[in-house]
Amino acid sequence: MSFYEVIKKYPYEFVVDKIYSATEQYVINALNKNNIDEYDLAALLSPAAKKYIENMAEISHNITLQRFGKTIKLYAPIYLSNYCTNGCVYCGFNHKNKIPRVSLTLEQVKKEAEIVAESKIQNVILVTGDNMKKFSFDMLLDAVSLCSNYFPFVSVEVPSLTLEQYEMLHKAGADGLTMFQETYIEHLYPDFHPTGPKSNYLYRLETPERAASAGMRAIGLGALLGLTDYRVDVFYMCLHSRYLAKKFWKSHISASFPRIRSAAGDYQVKNSVSDKSLLQLIFAYRIFAHDAGINISTRETPSFRDKLIHLGATIMSAGSKTEPGGYANAQDEASQFHIEDNRSVEEFCKIIKDNGYDPVLKDWDKSMQSI
Repeated sequence: MSFYEVIKKYPYEFVVDKIYSATEQYVINALNKNNIDEYDLAALLSPAAKKYIENMAEISHNITLQRFGKTIKLYAPIYLSNYCTNGCVYCGFNHKNKIPRVSLTLEQVKKEAEIVAESKIQNVILVTGDNMKKFSFDMLLDAVSLCSNYFPFVSVEVPSLTLEQYEMLHKAGADGLTMFQETYIEHLYPDFHPTGPKSNYLYRLETPERAASAGMRAIGLGALLGLTDYRVDVFYMCLHSRYLAKKFWKSHISASFPRIRSAAGDYQVKNSVSDKSLLQLIFAYRIFAHDAGINISTRETPSFRDKLIHLGATIMSAGSKTEPGGYANAQDEASQFHIEDNRSVEEFCKIIKDNGYDPVLKDWDKSMQSI
């Protein structure tokens, strides 16, 4: 069964009803279980669960300690190109936006890798816009191969590709994929993705499976919170995580919870997510998916990120730049979105240690691949 077939078993109207009709008793029942099902999940995502957020926080904290210990894995993105053919209404890279367009040469990629490596970060995500004419697949292969010389773990956040292309990327040195569905609600998806390759809902939805089938060791999911009803989107993302974890048990699944931030194009958020609501979503995810990673990026404020060190986060970015060539030559107007946490890697590592946790700069080595 494909994940699209799983979604069809839980139609949008059904999910909305389960979430918004949940009572406090449903929430209490869910909190008293060691392993919850999708109906318990709906209760924990419901407005009725807000009253129990401290209980959820404690359970989330305990599960995370049990599964991950007091560790926070750190990574940094390296943006390779911001050329894009998509018309995503919320994104700074939207092809209609008048921003400086940059596509790095291999020499420039090398410079970015050197600067990030100097910060002691050992895990990177290579990011591009969706324009294979301006930054080709062959250029991506070269960038992955080059960065593999600097970092033991390289992931990619690039256009949706074929199984064969992911196999080639994996052979070149890529061990992970990050692919945000943005919204899982199919009938609303075209409103936010009117043009370009990304407008193909089903092809994008199936991308994580193609990457996992190609041998990618880590798969990162995400819904862009604020586009639609965030409770419904996180419900589907939770199901997606569990589906992938069962089908591709050799790959570690994680999820991100990005809220829309300001970017070129000035998209107006219609479904804003408060800090308390975001915490509820994160706690519900952890209680549903015990072994999944939780990724909190520099989109969030320093104070909020510091709290999440104790409350379920296991993966966090640090010292990030979201424009191509940003480490060597910052150019904010070319960025994908505005960063809220501008602390350096060294500063953030100190914060993590001050909170009694260990910053993990490296958790994988190529020599382990044959084990």
